[in-house]
Amino acid sequence: MTGEDLDGRIGEGWGGVGHNGCHVNVVLARRGTATAAALLTTFTSPAPGHTPILVVVGEDQQHYEPVWPPTIMINKATATTPEHETITWGAGQLGIAQGVLDAVAASLLEASDDVLVFVAAWIDPGARDETAVRIASREATFKGVSVAVRGRDPAAARALVDRRDSLTSPFYRGG
Repeated sequence: MTGEDLDGRIGEGWGGVGHNGCHVNVVLARRGTATAAALLTTFTSPAPGHTPILVVVGEDQQHYEPVWPPTIMINKATATTPEHETITWGAGQLGIAQGVLDAVAASLLEASDDVLVFVAAWIDPGARDETAVRIASREATFKGVSVAVRGRDPAAARALVDRRDSLTSPFYRGG
């Protein structure tokens, strides 16, 4: 697919288990489009506890390398403690980088600057296992990019429509 074909595509993914899991929303944008402009506005609009970053990897600040395609990460869970900040921008960021690079290795994306990858990641404030969070973030990101690029399985989408009257949510307590 070309950058034009990918512009505005969205996906989501979950990886891991429980407190050390990760949920992501992924948006792809072709450079120079309204979608990219909106994502870059988010990138330049931090809020207390929510810091959008350009995803980088490396052993220290002198050796950081940005992931390609350019990937912007923002946290969905407000980071208010040093532990949550460290696991979000450490393990979470590294897992997101690996998930995007897995997508490049699988030929879902190209390692170019034609497409921007935006990842909004939820990492539980109670997460404590950095390795589990890294693996979960990697898995969730690859799934999210895969759905964005390939689209949703039509049979799964239809099955959801068919079950619409019996759907539940872990956050719904009504009758």
